[in-house]
Amino acid sequence: MKKILFILLLALCASSGRAQCKFVNEAFQSGEKLTYDLYFNWKFIWLKCGSATYSNKSEKYKGQDAFRTHLLFKTNKKFDGVFTLRDTLESYVTPELVPLYFNKASLEGKRHRFEEVWYSYPNGKCQAKLRYVNPEYKEFKDTKLSNDCIYDMLSLFSIARTYDATTFREGQRLYFPMTSCEKVNEQILIYRGKEKFKANDGHTYRCLVFTLLDDEEKDKERELCRFFFSDDKNHIPLRIDFNLKFGTAKGFFVNAEGLKYPLDSRLK
Repeated sequence: MKKILFILLLALCASSGRAQCKFVNEAFQSGEKLTYDLYFNWKFIWLKCGSATYSNKSEKYKGQDAFRTHLLFKTNKKFDGVFTLRDTLESYVTPELVPLYFNKASLEGKRHRFEEVWYSYPNGKCQAKLRYVNPEYKEFKDTKLSNDCIYDMLSLFSIARTYDATTFREGQRLYFPMTSCEKVNEQILIYRGKEKFKANDGHTYRCLVFTLLDDEEKDKERELCRFFFSDDKNHIPLRIDFNLKFGTAKGFFVNAEGLKYPLDSRLK
């Protein structure tokens, strides 16, 4: 039965004594910073076109302790003459990874987009206030209320890093409501198993592979992202594949600072 939203997730939470919207974060700490080489598929050719950075830092959000996660994709000056990409994502979550705020600013070619989400939790529910500005600069606003937690791309990314994949079977699915522009759609996170990946630092790593699918249209699933997490306590993303509206982009790991644990997934 497909619509068993959060049944698997709740089972995981119950086994570790966590509340429905809370997770125990043992994977990352403040000061973590990861860098990547960015590649873009241009007319069936993979071109190195820029860089990406991903970071976590302890900050305050409206006086509350929080983690600020920041992800930036940008093309270099040479590739800007072909296609300009500037995607900046930012989220604030509590130390237990409960979403508080999210924004995404995108420049893809000559098209600008901006979205924001403010989260609150009235009467045990999750409320997401959405604001979206499309490429024609038309603004959309909406408020969604759910009995389940609502996530965005970055907060869901952080939660995926907390998973103990030894409890998963290959092909196992988890269902999440996730914001996208002015809407909230059901997304599907699938564990794909383990693979080896040679990163751009010259080392090969054991990886845990997850894909994120969009289930917006009935009986039609579309892969949004594919994540390769290090198979160690850090669960850092070593490779990120994005299926964008204009093509496919990939980020390959180059360097890490401020990791909480050694990179024990490194093979050579």
